[in-house]
Formats: sequence, structure tokens, C-alpha cells
Amino acid sequence: MLALLTWSFSDDLFQVSKNLDVFAALYKEVNVNYVDDINSTKMIKTGVDAMLDGLDPYTEFVPESEIEDYKLHYVSTEYGGIGASIFSRKNNVYVSEVFEGFPAQKADVRPGDEILKINGIDLNSKNSDDVSQLLKGSKGAVIKLLLKRGDDTPVEKDLIRDEIKQPNVSYYGMVDGNMGYIKLDRFLENSGDEVTNALTALKKNNPNGIILDLRSNGGGILQEAVKIVNLFVPKGVEIVSQKGKIAEKNFTYSTNNTPLAPDMPLVVLVNSHSASASEIVAGSLQDLDRAVIIGQRSYGKGLVQQTFSLPYNSLVKITIAKYYVPSGRCIQALDYTHRKDDGSVVKVADSLMHEFKTKDGRSVYDGGGIYPDVFVKQEHFASVTQSLLGKLLIFDYATYYRDKHPKIADPRSFTLSDADYADFVKYLSDKNYSYNNASEKTLNDLKTQAIKEKQFPDIQAEYDALKTKLDNNKKNDLQLHKAEIKQILENEIASRYYFERGRYEANFKYDTELGQAVKTMQGKTQYDAILKGEGSYKVIGKPELASVVDKKTDAKSDDDQ
Repeated sequence: MLALLTWSFSDDLFQVSKNLDVFAALYKEVNVNYVDDINSTKMIKTGVDAMLDGLDPYTEFVPESEIEDYKLHYVSTEYGGIGASIFSRKNNVYVSEVFEGFPAQKADVRPGDEILKINGIDLNSKNSDDVSQLLKGSKGAVIKLLLKRGDDTPVEKDLIRDEIKQPNVSYYGMVDGNMGYIKLDRFLENSGDEVTNALTALKKNNPNGIILDLRSNGGGILQEAVKIVNLFVPKGVEIVSQKGKIAEKNFTYSTNNTPLAPDMPLVVLVNSHSASASEIVAGSLQDLDRAVIIGQRSYGKGLVQQTFSLPYNSLVKITIAKYYVPSGRCIQALDYTHRKDDGSVVKVADSLMHEFKTKDGRSVYDGGGIYPDVFVKQEHFASVTQSLLGKLLIFDYATYYRDKHPKIADPRSFTLSDADYADFVKYLSDKNYSYNNASEKTLNDLKTQAIKEKQFPDIQAEYDALKTKLDNNKKNDLQLHKAEIKQILENEIASRYYFERGRYEANFKYDTELGQAVKTMQGKTQYDAILKGEGSYKVIGKPELASVVDKKTDAKSDDDQ
């Protein structure tokens, strides 16, 4: 047996050496003989990326030139800057958002302002990445911005760069029902400490329960997820284990500290963009019957990555294991190893999922993310609303509104009046926000198929009549979908006065999932029934058995060691 293993290992080493020799020889011949000059660095990077793409989306090579961006995205969110985000539009650069308490806000830079120059450098030929690099720099350095607001004369402002740290916890506060609410955006460095601080502050209000919002949280550092679960779960409890082909990398993570809120009612909000570390938190709390999960099925990323240093200050991030929550289930939804012949990835079918048991005997399933205890149906905005968002007309009107109104009410109570909405409709009168709604798309598909089958002349009269009727009905879309358009307008406008906090608080009254979380904890009977697995709550993960609440709403992810 030992001889067989030795041969196998030696043979593998020979294949590696052989293939590297072939690759080096191929590269040399192409580099020397190809008809045009080639960018050798770009070509090698393309080859490496293509090789790793055959594994999974999370195994990737990071060259030296991209290391800083990698750290910013996956490790820490600290950098020197002004505290504003930007976007490009028709070859011009605009401020999209300003963060409260940082240099841009202190200098009265506002969303919608056009940036013409940075330190005398004209931005005409610059893309967003170029401009972002110009805005960043060492803390304490002066940066000169030439800004244009609407039709006003451009103004130059001197800002002093500061250390910009985007928090993992973007908001916490009290909501209806005397519930504490924590919005966690990512699991990067110090996210466990940030949630701890938020929870400590909320406990001073004697909340009736805590709502941990992990919606659209794509994950991050696995150990931070364990720390956050430990706030609600006793010391010495297994939270997650990782298992791979190398035994030394197999590890079980358990809680190490006394919890801060071991008995407080807890709801975790998830959606289809909640992934990896978010799923560790939601899955472990569900498996331990410690929290009620509300929302939609999570993304289903049960893979763990580790980074390895390479020569010349580069690195590679490799998937080294799968993780398993306390019941023993792995929630990975896609099987990257067994692909179809065309290279596409297969999702685990519901029929192939395996049953596992929570601490108190509820049935949960693997292979498809974390299915919520209370499922809230997600609906997309109407086509007209999506068009207004995509063409930045909601953004533009908020800029216009901010210029005309020096102040507004508190974001929790702020609402647009019917007169305000009529003004918005008037504002759109000379704007282009053309779109095709679902009915029009279906009608166009019908025409295409009828033409293909040479039957269109027979139905053209009926087609034209139906198209005319749809066009007439479409003129009423701004009124038909007034409620959802008004919601987005209020959120955007509130952010112009109260920044990110304003966006959250203005939306609380519209947030169906948040409302369901409050309702579930207020109704102690339902909360207890879910955690005890009574009635239909005995089985979690079968859509036909889930509690459904209608909702109207508007990941690539990583768990690094």
C-alpha cells in the first residue's frame, strides 16, 4: 500500500513537472515567433485565470498590482480618502454618495455634484477607477476638487484626506415593537467587535428582541461569523466545521466566550444574496434552535478559501474545504466538480437533498443554502420603476429636490405628499425613460414567433389592437405603481439629508421582512412554535410547507481564513 502511494505521488510530481515544461516552452515560442508584439504579463495572467476558472469562481490569482484592492475588498475597508463614492455618466464623473462625518460631507460635497478636476488634473478622459485612485492617498494630505453643482459656476474646494473606514455594521438602532436592529453588511476585520458594540448599546434600551439583518451580505472572514454567533450562544458549542482533502486543514470552530445575549429573542433576516459567512451565522443559529430565520433562501455557498503567498508579492486564494453547520449539513448549492459537458455548473436538485436534524429535532436540508423558517415572497419592481432607477431619474430628482428644500422631516416620518409626487411626474415630462413591460415583451415574442411561422399577416389586426391598448395602459404606469416609486424616492431623498442612516430609517415603514420579524417576536406563540418545531414548522426547507408573506422589493462571496 505504501509503495502504491509513493508511486502515485511521484507520478503526480512528474506530471506537474512535465506540464510546466510544456507551458514554459509554449510561452517561449509564442513570445518569440508571434507576428505582433504581445503583453507577456497580460498573457500569463489570462492563462492562469483560465486554468483556475475550471475549478470554481472563488479560487483566484491576485497579482502584485491588485493586492491593495484585494485587501480592501476581502480583508479591511480602511483607506485614505474623502469619504465619497463616484460614478461615470456620459464621460463625466459625479458624486453618488457621501458618508457622514468624513471630509466630503464636512466640505458640503453632495451627491449629484460633478467633479471636473482633482488637484488640477482634468477628468475628461478618466474612468471611475482612475478617479477613485486620484481621490485616495495619504491621510492628512490636501486634495483640491473643482466641483460643479447643477447650472452653478464651478467651485474649488480644499479637502484634507482622512482615514476612511467603512464599517461592517452600517446601521443599528431601535425599531417598532421596541426591537433592536443591527444591519451587518460584511464579515471583514472587526465585524465581531462592531456587532458586539451595537448589541451592547441596544441592550441599554431593554429591547424585546434583536433583529440581525444579513440580507445581501456576501460573507467574509469565517472566524468573525463564529464570534457573532457566540454573542447569542453559550460557551463551548460547536458552530461550524471545515473539511477538505488535507487533514491538517480540517477544523471545528466552537464558541469561546460567555454570550452577551443568550436568552434574548432573535431573528435573522436573509435573502438570495446572503452567502458564506452569513449562512454560517444563519445556519448555525437555525440548527441550534436559537433564532428564527426570515426572508428567502440564501445563496448556498459552503466553500472555504485560504490565501497563499506567491513570489513577487502576489498571492493565490484557493478553496481548501467545505464547511458544515452544527446539524452536519453543507449548504453548498452548486457542484463545480461534476460539470456538464458544456462546462456549465449543476445546481443540487431538491430531490437529492439530504435531511438533517436541528438540536431539538426539526428537519433541515443540505445542498441549497439556508431556507428560512418564515418565507417572505420577493417580488421585483415594475418595469417603469426599474427604468427610472436604471436611467438615474430617481437619483436626479433627489438632487433637484435637495436643492429646492433646505431641510425635511425626520427620516422615519418623512413622506412625499401627493403634490410632491405630482411634481416628480411633471419633472419626468421631458425625460426619456422608455421601457418594455412584461406584457409588451410577451407580445413581441408572439410577433417574432408568428413571423417565423409565417402566420403574422393572419393575426396582425389583433396584434395591432392589443399593442395600442397596451401603449395606452402604459401611460398610467406612473400612477399604477405610485406606491413603490414613492418608496424609492423617499429613501433616496432622505439619504441626501441624513446620509445612510436616513436611507435605512425612511425605508423601515416599507420593509416587509423587518415588519414580519417584529410581528414574529411580538407574537410569542408563533416564535416559540417555530423554534419548538410545532406543526408545519417541524420541517424547514420544503417551499410548499413554508409560511409565505408577500413582499415588494427593489453574491459572489468568500469565506477566508
